[in-house]
Amino acid sequence: MKTWQKLQKHPSLWQRYFLREKLIRSIRKFFDGQGFHEVETPLLAAHPPAESYLEVFETTLLDRQRRPTKAYLSPSPEVPLKKLMVAGLGNCYSLTKSFRNMETESKLHNPEFTILEWYRVGADYKDIMKDCEDLLKFINKSVILGSEATPESDLKDRFWTSQNDDKKKHQIIYQGRKIDLTPPWERLTVVEAFATYAKVNFEDFLDFQKAKIIAAKKGYRLESKTTWEKLFNQIFLNEIEPKLGQGKPTILYDYPASMAALAKTKASDPRFAERFEFYINGLELGDAYSELTDWREQEKRFKEEMKEIKRLGKTEYDYDHDFIEALKVGLPTCSGIAVGVDRLVMLLADTDDIADTLFFPASEEFGSP
Repeated sequence: MKTWQKLQKHPSLWQRYFLREKLIRSIRKFFDGQGFHEVETPLLAAHPPAESYLEVFETTLLDRQRRPTKAYLSPSPEVPLKKLMVAGLGNCYSLTKSFRNMETESKLHNPEFTILEWYRVGADYKDIMKDCEDLLKFINKSVILGSEATPESDLKDRFWTSQNDDKKKHQIIYQGRKIDLTPPWERLTVVEAFATYAKVNFEDFLDFQKAKIIAAKKGYRLESKTTWEKLFNQIFLNEIEPKLGQGKPTILYDYPASMAALAKTKASDPRFAERFEFYINGLELGDAYSELTDWREQEKRFKEEMKEIKRLGKTEYDYDHDFIEALKVGLPTCSGIAVGVDRLVMLLADTDDIADTLFFPASEEFGSP
């Protein structure tokens, strides 16, 4: 049954889908109140960000003489925002659609999705950690009890156990589990997470040969094209991610540098990057960096990503040389994050399926491949 048919048959479902518009108004209110500029970024790009973990949508742009030029649906507003920051824009955010191919057959992904990205000048990833805590608390207040709340909604009972008890007022229930949104959230390094949940010494795991031995002992299948990152993801996705954000949101930080193509490396240990993700009940909601500003290092990483994209057999394209020129002019010290808006709606709607938050999910539009 299509979503429009479900809504026609069960009008009470409208409230779940209306959460999106309330959430978006709340997000804008939060950033507008801090003087951030909202930017509309292009959905059609000549050069997507050079990140090998993504697969892009390629299309063809025709001029009036039907001469073709390759074009791509934008997987992120990151690069356009950074170019404007070089020009002097300052703190900024974008609420927009993004597109990533090969993201079907998953309850957590839709190939067309809504993304929130914001950048704070003069900040590092620890400042963005605080932004995340403040934003979630603001959304909770605004959407559930504040101006965006509706009398007919049953959300108050699920989100707020007591309006007068300060210790409980930021408690929500997601998928049957109580989550306390009150700052500060749990902070855990990747090294600590591997040791705690997978019983893996990350110093050993950083060595590819040792990592293969560790993974094999755990029963993971090794293939001829197995990479270190694939071994990382096997252990992380199966043994670590489901345990993050239980009882309180978890900020997982200091990822291996090889997994953060646009992030600064840590001065104290360049094997790791100033990157974090935050989780609630095993659901990843955002990915943040202290942004790389060194144009030489950025171009080097882009070229490495291009080689990896080719090796993986993914859609090939050239990296954004104009972005490198902008970095030469000088990107100010800054930090930013990408947050999945659809996943925030999942949290508010207490659903584990992204399709429940979309009027027209890809699974309905295109069916299963």
